[in-house]
Amino acid sequence: MNTRDDKDKDLNQDPITGAPGSHPVGTGVGAVGGGATGAAIGAAAGPVGAVVGAVVGAVAGGYAGKGVAEMIDPTAENAHWRDNYRNESYVNRDLDYDQYEPAYRTGYTGYGNHAGKKFDDVESDLQRDYEQGKGNSSLAWNDAKHATKAAWHRVERALPGDADRDGR
Repeated sequence: MNTRDDKDKDLNQDPITGAPGSHPVGTGVGAVGGGATGAAIGAAAGPVGAVVGAVVGAVAGGYAGKGVAEMIDPTAENAHWRDNYRNESYVNRDLDYDQYEPAYRTGYTGYGNHAGKKFDDVESDLQRDYEQGKGNSSLAWNDAKHATKAAWHRVERALPGDADRDGR
């Protein structure tokens, strides 16, 4: 049964305006990366060029990060893993989906938050995110990371291109 709050949560609403499609983490990650790139390029024109380049790069990067995050449908990803998690070789058959859900969520949301990076390069960040958001899950990271990585790669394969250039 969906309540009004459940429906609103699925819209990824902007916390200030209430507009659907808000992806603040994806936008922020993109903005940071774009800002750094813009500053580096603008530095050739001197200090003012570095500042202007950082601003322009941050705006463009923010839109790119939000775009990747918007391509990920957390409701669909959760439904996929709920229906299919038992088919995975790493799953302990004695545990129900609720034990694995935080690990899968960490993977599919983590990909949007770290678009363009390799799983191995951000594993420590994903571990921290999992530990903070695992709730009542009894899975330690060494067991959860397999589900996180599976969800990460499922999203990566579904999106156009090979953002992290690892051949998947």
